[in-house]
Amino acid sequence: MNKTHTLPLILAMIFLALAIWAGITPADRAVWWAETIPLFIVFTALVLTYRSFRFSNTAYVLMSMWLFLHMIGAKYTFADVPFDWGNRILSPLLGEGRNHFDRFAHYIIGFYAYPMAEWLLRKRKCTFGTALWFALFFIMSVAAAYEIIEWQYAVIEGGDAGIEFLGSQGDIWDAQKDILADTLGAITSLILFVFIRPDKRIL
Repeated sequence: MNKTHTLPLILAMIFLALAIWAGITPADRAVWWAETIPLFIVFTALVLTYRSFRFSNTAYVLMSMWLFLHMIGAKYTFADVPFDWGNRILSPLLGEGRNHFDRFAHYIIGFYAYPMAEWLLRKRKCTFGTALWFALFFIMSVAAAYEIIEWQYAVIEGGDAGIEFLGSQGDIWDAQKDILADTLGAITSLILFVFIRPDKRIL
């Protein structure tokens, strides 16, 4: 096998292994389905489009981080993921007596700005600056849309499943803070993009 294809294959195998693990007696089956459906859609799209457009290995790693973390969140529900070590690091910075795994996962979602900018530039859809701005606004739009979906699911489903999927943990500003975390993740990944410039590399 060509070594350039090895890393994406390993990442795919890790995701599938995590999916099997997470699907065995999750904390809440309804929450598991609600959280994993978007993961399976994104994973399937990446697999189906692999031959027609292969992202850089860095992009696949960044995209896989969200798939992995979100699958773990689906297993336990985000409020109950064992994340003591992360909370010890983040609590002094963010305050709030809560589990910060959800906030960290939202930050990682922002990393999808990197492959978006890469796709735009390698397809020559726009200029470099426009690609960065579009990728940032793309993540902000997706983040806002997802918060609306969470809200509607919580209203329709109700009960414990709705509360767990919403994951606000009693914070009335949870949606706004999640969007900020997504945005900061996007900015971080785009700074990385500027230094790596995968659009100028031969894949």
